[in-house]
Amino acid sequence: MQHTTWQAKELTPGQLSERSGVAVSALHFYEREGLIASRRTSGNQRRYSRETLRRVAFIRISQRVGIPLSEIRKALDTLPEGRTPNRKDWERLSITWRTDLDQRIEQLTRLRNSLTDCIGCGCLSLAGCRIVNYHDHLGDAGPGARTLDVSIDCDRPGECEKSSAAAEAEQTCDVSEGIC
Repeated sequence: MQHTTWQAKELTPGQLSERSGVAVSALHFYEREGLIASRRTSGNQRRYSRETLRRVAFIRISQRVGIPLSEIRKALDTLPEGRTPNRKDWERLSITWRTDLDQRIEQLTRLRNSLTDCIGCGCLSLAGCRIVNYHDHLGDAGPGARTLDVSIDCDRPGECEKSSAAAEAEQTCDVSEGIC
């Protein structure tokens, strides 16, 4: 592949892919989703402005820290006239996302720490279920893994509430009595 000079004002999809480390198919996906834009040549080939490199980097970094594409799109839509994010934009947006990220980290830590315990699924096959879900009392709360915090599946974790089953499962179990 021919290397791009620093003077090039526009990049082909292949050049943008090479410089950003993102597959051409992902670039096309980002474009379909309205995250980046290109112009078409007279031969109907895509051309991206050099600023798209920063926009793609912004998208990738945001994804790596767990921000959903819908939130990334909303953030990019706050920029005037589709401008490329700069350092101040990143600072402003990362502060906004910090609370959500902290909550996600807390949820993932709880999930990781509970992987060896019963998740309240009702299977009664794990040795730990007698302690955590004695007589399958979590089955009365409904189907599925009841001890997991439901907000892990919410679009905005700060707006989701912990299920009553998850809150109940956090209570200390009295193993000697065999009940939670």
